[in-house]
Amino acid sequence: MSKPLIFAHRGVKGTHPENTIIAFQEAERIGAHGIELDVHLSKDGELVVIHDETVDRTTNGVGPVSEKTVEELQLLDAGSYKDPSFHEAKIPTLREVFIWLSTTNLQLNIELKTDVIHYPNIEEKAVALVREYHLSNQIVFSSFNHDSVSLLAEIAPEIPRAILYDTPLADPISEAKHREASGLHPNFQLLTKEFVQLAQEQGYVFRPYTINEYKDLQTMIDYGVDVIITDWPARAFELLS
Repeated sequence: MSKPLIFAHRGVKGTHPENTIIAFQEAERIGAHGIELDVHLSKDGELVVIHDETVDRTTNGVGPVSEKTVEELQLLDAGSYKDPSFHEAKIPTLREVFIWLSTTNLQLNIELKTDVIHYPNIEEKAVALVREYHLSNQIVFSSFNHDSVSLLAEIAPEIPRAILYDTPLADPISEAKHREASGLHPNFQLLTKEFVQLAQEQGYVFRPYTINEYKDLQTMIDYGVDVIITDWPARAFELLS
């Protein structure tokens, strides 16, 4: 059985402020194979990297991401909530991440956050940026909004796509096929070893999230998943060694 690749969830979220350049750099430093991040649109239509629809939880600001310009978003402190030593961390744009990513061999899972707010043209903007930086072979797109996945298949068939789901689907393989997705990104608690093997035999790639406890990491390794998405990549490497 081949070892799974390890993706740092929102960067090394366990120890660093999530979805910041410093968290992504830490992922590279400790040997992660990839990172996962989340993308929204700012008020002025820029792709920005943050998980929530609002800035309240992870910055010193308040209010919706979609009601702030990039300039306003980047004035916020996106690190001190984790630890005061990270006070210089900012909300990055996806372009800033790509400039850095271009200097690495890391894979990048971009989750488009279209499940609550449907940001106009976010799919087209993300694809255009991937193509501008020639990163198609390092990227996989995902979304809980499977209509976004279908649209990505239409406009960028060359960039891999995956369906995210955190509640049981009647038939995940059929849904992935319908959406022209090559990957399945389920909540890890929904998986059985039998289902992982069945889907892999049909060519699907498994990247479950978010696996943090040692026992769960070991279970996913035993199931033979392709990628482990975790806040604590070092724990996964510990088990794999």
